[in-house]
Amino acid sequence: MDYRSYFKQYPDKNGRYGEYGGAILPPELVPVFKEITEAYNAICHSAQFINELRRIRKEFQGRPTPVYHCDRLSRKLKTGCQIYLKREDLNHTGAHKLNHCMGEGLLAKFMGKKKLIAETGAGQHGVALATAAAYFGLKCDIYMGEVDIAKQAPNVTRMKILGANVVPVTHGLKTLKEAVDAAFDAYLKEYKEAIYCIGSALGPHPFPQMVRDFQMCVGLEAREQFLEMTGIFPDVVCACVGGGSNAAGMFSAFLNDPVEICGVEPLGRGPKTGDHAASMAFGKRGVLHGFDSILLQEKDGSPSPVYSIASGLDYPGVGPEHAFWRDLGRVNYVTATDEEAIDAFFKLSRYEGIIPALESSHAIAYAMKRAREMNSGAILVNCSGRGDKDVDYVVEHYGYGEQFMFKD
Repeated sequence: MDYRSYFKQYPDKNGRYGEYGGAILPPELVPVFKEITEAYNAICHSAQFINELRRIRKEFQGRPTPVYHCDRLSRKLKTGCQIYLKREDLNHTGAHKLNHCMGEGLLAKFMGKKKLIAETGAGQHGVALATAAAYFGLKCDIYMGEVDIAKQAPNVTRMKILGANVVPVTHGLKTLKEAVDAAFDAYLKEYKEAIYCIGSALGPHPFPQMVRDFQMCVGLEAREQFLEMTGIFPDVVCACVGGGSNAAGMFSAFLNDPVEICGVEPLGRGPKTGDHAASMAFGKRGVLHGFDSILLQEKDGSPSPVYSIASGLDYPGVGPEHAFWRDLGRVNYVTATDEEAIDAFFKLSRYEGIIPALESSHAIAYAMKRAREMNSGAILVNCSGRGDKDVDYVVEHYGYGEQFMFKD
């Protein structure tokens, strides 16, 4: 694969990344998604749109976010390997999600839509979309599982303050997959005046491409910043992977560079079905929510129950481009357990003064593990969000983390 021309080739004209992706839709939505695709293809080549998005990113979001060297954490690991963070936790609203939500909001205005519809798990996408709706003067409906509403109460409050209508989802496991189901059902009834703003790099084409493109600012900034700081490339670039939005944005910029790229999935409580959400590790090819990818499935093809301590990662599938990157051998997909994520959460908090999201903590956990194995070099981690939303849950279940500190 010649990655210099990769983005000219993928997705192809059918919205596919190799055998994955596409737009598998009910007949009434085919013309709707054709309209979205045509609108996106028009604006992504528009200097006016690009300049407006750049202005928003600089003046409203506070981009670029910095790359930070975790000096104390690296020294505590007692290895020569150095850990660096791309600080997406410092992006406005506290996570990477606003990068694509502002792009989707701008697209909605271009198309003359009046409402944004979306799902959310951890609430970061919901807060980001509610923020975009407030900025652009649009209505906003956010579908969220009852389990996640209880677990992520601060983000629910933020969404409501911003003016969003938070719709509880009460069927099934009452988590992210069911929230996506409910949001799609609502969109089927309101597509004439609304646009569906999916929360990750998945769903029917053009959503995976749009989210990847809007998130690519993360990787492009990080690549330039790391080279400026060190003069060389990192040895490893890693990010957590649920659906894969933050990882798609981070990895895209490094595809043609001499770096190892690793996506970190949630192994949860262990490998038993229902105890994790590690699609790449245990899934197989299938169709869900209008796209073809690697999914966790039961024998009858229905989605398996999934779990992660991080609400933003408990989805039974992965974005189609990630499945393609794995098949190409360009990206390795690994796992981190709940306990490893919690350990990383507390260590980064105590030794660097940065409280990461539980989602991001999975990637930080893997970076710590790899640093111990490597003994030299550098690992660049996408810290995709901050952990304010998680602190009540973590303290209730794990206390204040004294048991996770290094024993000097």
